[in-house]
Amino acid sequence: MKVGRLLGWAALVAAAGVVAAMVWPDSVDRIAPGLGARAVALRASLPESLAARLGHAPRPAAEQAAGKGGGQQRPPVSVVLAPVEAKPMPVRLDAIGSVQPAATVVVRSRVDSQIDQILVADGAAVKEGEIIAKLDSRAIEAQIRQAEAALAKDRAALEQAERDAARLADLLARGSGTQIAADNAKTAVQSARAVASADQAALDNLRVQFGFYTVKAPISGRIGVVSQKAGNIARQGEAANALATINQISPIYVAFSLPQRYLPDLRDAMATGEARAVATPQGATKSAEGKVAVLDNAIDAATGTITVRAIFDNADEMLWPGQFCNVRVVLRVEPNAVVVPREAVQVGQNGNFVFVADDNKTAQMRKVAVSRYLDDEAVIASGLKVGEKVVVDGQAMLAPNAPIAPRARAQAQGAGEAQQKPAKKPDGA
Repeated sequence: MKVGRLLGWAALVAAAGVVAAMVWPDSVDRIAPGLGARAVALRASLPESLAARLGHAPRPAAEQAAGKGGGQQRPPVSVVLAPVEAKPMPVRLDAIGSVQPAATVVVRSRVDSQIDQILVADGAAVKEGEIIAKLDSRAIEAQIRQAEAALAKDRAALEQAERDAARLADLLARGSGTQIAADNAKTAVQSARAVASADQAALDNLRVQFGFYTVKAPISGRIGVVSQKAGNIARQGEAANALATINQISPIYVAFSLPQRYLPDLRDAMATGEARAVATPQGATKSAEGKVAVLDNAIDAATGTITVRAIFDNADEMLWPGQFCNVRVVLRVEPNAVVVPREAVQVGQNGNFVFVADDNKTAQMRKVAVSRYLDDEAVIASGLKVGEKVVVDGQAMLAPNAPIAPRARAQAQGAGEAQQKPAKKPDGA
């Protein structure tokens, strides 16, 4: 209980100190230089009604310049200014994506047989139709020869039936034969022809099965580890061990998720062909360029995101399946975006604001709407005009209508480096 009371009293004293600093900033500044100016900046961010209750509502600029109101005129605040520019700025989205092969095929045997040869190395690049393995095909070759012999026999029987049918038809035409004999001969021909067709179909089936004993790559890509070597028995079916897996990596996909609010922009950019994507593998310095190719057909209701796939040529195989990448999607480029340095934008209780230099003499606080941030720049939607100058360094010491003394950016950087540079030790130290 005593500790709680002490903490409560400490909080009240601290709050009273903050209020005192805002009410009597000049007195506080004499005790702690710089603290009064910060209190003025804090007071400027308060609503006018609250500032009026403190007895220090913002005064007109003319009174401040003339030193009216009984307060001593403050010296100008040293600041760095930067111009408001208009230049092309991309509409860009950043995300984390994973590399996915364009196609993945698990290679399995379609027959039960012993493996005679494995003709590719583990992890090798293969082309569509390239032979991966050969199986023992002696049994199927014998069956093919047997089927060929049966077909030859039945074709010979068909030729004999056709000759008999021709002779009986000739005898019937001369009046020496009977109609029933001629009809039976025709039936025999049709039966022999059907038997020969069945033999041909059986032979074709065996030849197709013979092709299963040569395992070929169904797609071009990179093969994984061949799990079964020569001498093993390859089994057919999904339950059997696969020979290998082939991933198509050229072209290749990079999949990532974006908030659903970007869906209209993505669709518009894809329709115009402007949706470009840049993928940088994590830990790498090179990047690959591609384009947004696929939008998922539904938004994930649990996360409110949509899955997007960008396609890359990947001829140099820089992107590898399963790899994580930093993805940057450029939807379009705004030709005349209003841009200021990122450090110019400050955040207050009423939103974003900047200090605008009025004829390089005083700083005016102005509310702005920020469209987006890109690297070290902020794209302004409203509140600023091209050609104006904003404060990018020294804002902490500013209040509305405060006098300023602009200095060059290089000078400001040099001063900062001088403060960080350690003092040189005297000789012999």
